[in-house]
Amino acid sequence: MTSAPRLTESANTVFTVLAQAGSATRPQLASLAGLSKPTVSAAVAELEGVRLAAHSGTASSGTGRSAAVYRLGPAAGAVLAVDLGPALTRVRACSLDGALLTEADGSRADAVDVVRDVLLALPADAPLRAIVMAVGDVTRPEGTGAGMRPATAKAGPVFDAVAVALPPGVPVHLENNVNCAALAELHEGAARGRHTFGYLRVGVGVGLGIVVGGRVLRGANGAAGELARLPYPWDDDRVPRHEALEQYLGARSLLRRARDAWPDTDGPCPRTTERLFALAGAGRPAARAVVDRHAVDVGRLAAAVTAVLDPGLIVLGGSTGADHRLLPGVRAELARLSWPTEVVSSTVGDLGTVVGAARLAVARGVQTVTRGARVED
Repeated sequence: MTSAPRLTESANTVFTVLAQAGSATRPQLASLAGLSKPTVSAAVAELEGVRLAAHSGTASSGTGRSAAVYRLGPAAGAVLAVDLGPALTRVRACSLDGALLTEADGSRADAVDVVRDVLLALPADAPLRAIVMAVGDVTRPEGTGAGMRPATAKAGPVFDAVAVALPPGVPVHLENNVNCAALAELHEGAARGRHTFGYLRVGVGVGLGIVVGGRVLRGANGAAGELARLPYPWDDDRVPRHEALEQYLGARSLLRRARDAWPDTDGPCPRTTERLFALAGAGRPAARAVVDRHAVDVGRLAAAVTAVLDPGLIVLGGSTGADHRLLPGVRAELARLSWPTEVVSSTVGDLGTVVGAARLAVARGVQTVTRGARVED
């Protein structure tokens, strides 16, 4: 990673505003940054001098006068987002204004190769400013390159191999994958315009992303929303087991219940949740019964979330949770057990985690450039 140059306070401010805007004229930068035009002119000149800003054309005003338009320069660099999912790895590289540079995906087993392919596709003169890795376990928040290690053992050897493959010296930030997806829904998906909501993911496992006041709630240990840790079952004759709720609601158990209930007259039992939901949509009674019961179970979990958070909105995501055929049953059970709460399906879909991770990476990359030693204006 190339070290960011030392900047004056006003240049840091203008750089941050320019990254958020993508492109802007000096009068626009002055308005957005709350700085005088002479101060902005000096800041832009400073940024151009170290290639953190560049002239990208002109824009005409209503008076017929034209103004120079600026964008981030090549020295601003790039960031990397890695979604290390249970089956699939997705990787995106973006510039610090959020523009997509390159992306790739592959199996979890090929995660290292996917990361290396994206790194090799980056422009040679674009320094890497930050990396965000989205993982399924509670992890330490900061680190660099191969020095990053998970705080839980479940991340496993694939995580370690990817961490070793990352460029040395680049700040690595670990984030819960459900939190990343919640951010994607907030800014680009079903929760756009809503500042408080819960993103309930149901798929291989279960998880909750909690957004309050437009910010993800992470908790004292970074474990807020770890629904798998809820005690389950609550029964006089059974003792709650570790992660038993996730085991019950997860996709494997859903398919097992389908096998147990599947009549021989309905042909082969579906081996994937996608096939199970397709058969339910086609009106197959056995499939509909299993899916309808799953909707009730998810509705009960949504009622528990609502009882604690009162989020006003729950966005359903995940490989089974986002299926529109769950919505009626979830809504009905939630309405039966709790107060009125809007429930909608994810509109970002499977890309939510890497989209949210990329957004976090951009914010971290801008901080990397601007948080260094500052020079007095």
